[in-house]
Amino acid sequence: MATVGGVEVPTEHLIGGERVGSSGTFAVHSPIDGSHLADVARGGAAEVDAAMAAARDAFGAWAGLGAEGRGEILDRLAESILERVDDIAVVETHDNGSLIVGNRRNVIPRGAKNVSFFSEWARSRLQHPPIEGRSTIDRVRYEPAGVAALIVPWNAPFMLGTWKVGPALAAGNTVVLKPPEWAPLTLSLLGDLAVDAGVPPGVLNIVHGIGEEAGAALVQHPDVARISFTGSTETGAWIGSVAGRNIVPTSMELGGKSPFVVFADADLEAAARTVSRQFVNAGQVCLAGTRVLVDETVADRFLDLVRAETARLPIGDPRDEATRIGPLITPEHFARVAGFVDRALAAGAEPLMGGEPHPFGDLYYRPTILGNVRQDDEIVQKEVFGPVLTFQTFSTEDEAVALGNGTDYGLAAMVYTKDEAKALRMAEALVAGTVWVNCFFVRELASPFGGARKSGIGREGGTWSFEFYCDVKNVSIRRGSFEGGTP
Repeated sequence: MATVGGVEVPTEHLIGGERVGSSGTFAVHSPIDGSHLADVARGGAAEVDAAMAAARDAFGAWAGLGAEGRGEILDRLAESILERVDDIAVVETHDNGSLIVGNRRNVIPRGAKNVSFFSEWARSRLQHPPIEGRSTIDRVRYEPAGVAALIVPWNAPFMLGTWKVGPALAAGNTVVLKPPEWAPLTLSLLGDLAVDAGVPPGVLNIVHGIGEEAGAALVQHPDVARISFTGSTETGAWIGSVAGRNIVPTSMELGGKSPFVVFADADLEAAARTVSRQFVNAGQVCLAGTRVLVDETVADRFLDLVRAETARLPIGDPRDEATRIGPLITPEHFARVAGFVDRALAAGAEPLMGGEPHPFGDLYYRPTILGNVRQDDEIVQKEVFGPVLTFQTFSTEDEAVALGNGTDYGLAAMVYTKDEAKALRMAEALVAGTVWVNCFFVRELASPFGGARKSGIGREGGTWSFEFYCDVKNVSIRRGSFEGGTP
């Protein structure tokens, strides 16, 4: 166990309902001040094998409980999360530097909602009306697939972990979950909450470790029935190649370089406030609208509004409820973000705002907007995953679409305009899994979520999640083939 912000956190794997150590460990440090938080068990192929065996053995009984039986247990898990919101929020803030105010109010409670929502959906909404044919009636069944391998990123591990665990378990699968090595602690807490809620041994297993070791062993394991991964496009491409060889269905949410399109007729003040929100969590949000595209007739005014809104966001210790921009996750990631900016400036980009480290601490970087960039520049084309935006202008709607679609990504897009017809044209034309119109980061659990192009494969949310985590079976029954009439 480790004590983080006054909260005891298990640092071993959870396999078959028991805490299990490894011969080696890896250190976890807080991005807030570099302090040592824990030494966590470093799993590999042996631990993955044990977790997969436990999950495989538990599958039949868990699937056999049916949606109602599983739902009762998952509802208790959701309640347990709500009872521990403050503790989980404190640990996550220490672990990845995210804002305590957001974790307490939104992020951790959303984790409980992820579990309860999919539990209820499996019980009450997961059904398809009979398909009437001339000679048959087809009945669609959603049957659990087996063992799901779930790999979670570090920027919001508890929320994104429960986004995967909730539907996977509600569907009747068992799970081997790999937390991110840069921020593993809150998902380790989830294991204890699951045990306390009555999740049977082996149904939820947690293997800590480094991606190249534990993660690689997990996705290549022959017993994996589903793989859900959130992370970089490069890692996703490798996982996709492995899954393809093994014919394993895979859902992946990958990188983003989303356009934020502002038309001259928009509510510019509201749009500027939303642009400033792209810096929250130090810009470490895959969905962020990092390419600001503005009608040239209002560009100067809009830039002034964004600067003013961003100046209202305090930078500092994320444990302070007044802070709105905290640190980057690790020294390695800080160097990556700073390197993107330095290369862009050397190539001729203009620092319209920021462009350098912030003096508050070693991993803090000023909110940055870079202008005078070309569409084929690295800073426009590659995901930075930090508090760095680019600023470009357009003169026509067609030009806005061309700029918006001018990368390899397609995760999200934001459009600000008061013209409904224009908004709908843009939503249709932009390549993105989600298009937000006059809003941002509103994500209903019943709606499909995922990316296009190199931003991912597949959709999850509502029934889409169960179509992934289940084998969808069609039962075709010939009319009149049973005594007593048509089925």
